[in-house]
Amino acid sequence: MARVRTTRNPLVIAAVALTVVAAGAAGWGGWSRYEASHDDAAAYAQARDEALAAGEQAVQNMNTLDHARLEKGLDSWEDSTTGDLHKQLVDGRDAFVKQIEAAKTVSTAKVLSGAVTELDDRAGKAGVMVALRVTVTAPEGEPAVKESRMLGQLTRTSEGWKLSALGQALVGNTAG
Repeated sequence: MARVRTTRNPLVIAAVALTVVAAGAAGWGGWSRYEASHDDAAAYAQARDEALAAGEQAVQNMNTLDHARLEKGLDSWEDSTTGDLHKQLVDGRDAFVKQIEAAKTVSTAKVLSGAVTELDDRAGKAGVMVALRVTVTAPEGEPAVKESRMLGQLTRTSEGWKLSALGQALVGNTAG
C-alpha cells in the first residue's frame, strides 16, 4: 500500500487562506451592495434630494423676472408650477405682463439654503422652506436687496416635482 505524502508548503497554505479571505470579502461586499440598493432609506433619501432640488429651483424661478425677457420668465413660472398655483399664473398672466412692463423692473433670486419640511413619497407630496436673497432693480435708483424665507408645497407630476403652493414664511417670535 502506497502512502501519499503530504507536504506543508507555506506558499500553498497562504494561497488557500488568501483565496478564502477574498471569497468572503467578495460575498460580504456583494451582500452589502444588494442590501443598500434595496434599502427604503436610500430611496427615501433620493426622493427627498430630488424634491429639495426641484423646490429650490422652482422658488428661485418664481422670484426671478426680467421685464426685457418677460415671456421667457413667465413661461419659467408656469413650467415650475402645477395645480391651483399654475392656474392662477395662467389666468393672471395678461394683467401681470402689463404691471411688469409698466414698472420695468428686474428681479433676481439666489437660493441661500433650503430644506424639505415634509415628504410623503407615496402620495407624491412634499414641503420645502427656501431662504432667498432677492435683488430688485428699477430703471432708476439703487437695487433693493431683501432676504426672505419661502414655504412651498410640491406635487410630483409626470415631469417631476412642481410647486403647487408658495407663500412667505413667518419670521420672528410667533409664540404669543
